[in-house]
Amino acid sequence: MRLLLVEDDATLGKLIQYKLSQSENWQVDWAKDGEEGEWMAKEGVYDMILLDWRLPEKSGLDLLKAIRAAGVHTPVLFLTARDAVDDRVLGLDSGADDYLVKPFEFAELKARIRALMRRPPNWGHDAWIFADLRVHPKSGDVFWKDQPLHFTGREKDLFMVLLRQQGQTVSREQLIHAVWRYGDVTDNILDQYMVRLRRKIEHTDLVIENIRGQGYRLLLP
Repeated sequence: MRLLLVEDDATLGKLIQYKLSQSENWQVDWAKDGEEGEWMAKEGVYDMILLDWRLPEKSGLDLLKAIRAAGVHTPVLFLTARDAVDDRVLGLDSGADDYLVKPFEFAELKARIRALMRRPPNWGHDAWIFADLRVHPKSGDVFWKDQPLHFTGREKDLFMVLLRQQGQTVSREQLIHAVWRYGDVTDNILDQYMVRLRRKIEHTDLVIENIRGQGYRLLLP
């Protein structure tokens, strides 16, 4: 799982990055101010964003509003010392999916992250449903009109990355990094996988577009 941490406190940021990377083997990218965090949230492909409220350059609340307005639906967990009820309500109403008050225990942080990953925002607990497309994120099963789409592991990973960014162009670099991590993968290999993936959905109303010079995007019916 790949997380984006937006936190300006160097000590806490290093600790969160270390503990989540070592204990859970999650990849944690770290932005140290609001503007960098907004850019990474928009340009990267993440499973979740851990967001501080008080940040230099741009506040966490303004960052959250900006990425939601830009169509980024990645789950967001606020990590903040602001513990007033009004602040929690404001954060959640602005698009956050959960709220954890500092200081916190790392066991609870990890539990909150796992809980959010079991409950994608606004997409239901057990299945993501888009017209005739049904996806079970926990098992990775994908159905079109109740008929299974038989993807290989890499094909399924690519499809899920595109689905999470539905309608938005995902760059080649983002796709390669999200699916192969640090493997030596060329654009040609990515294109071959995309050809196979397109063949497996050609009987559906799903469309994967190749945006010349940019990347790919998935269009839903």
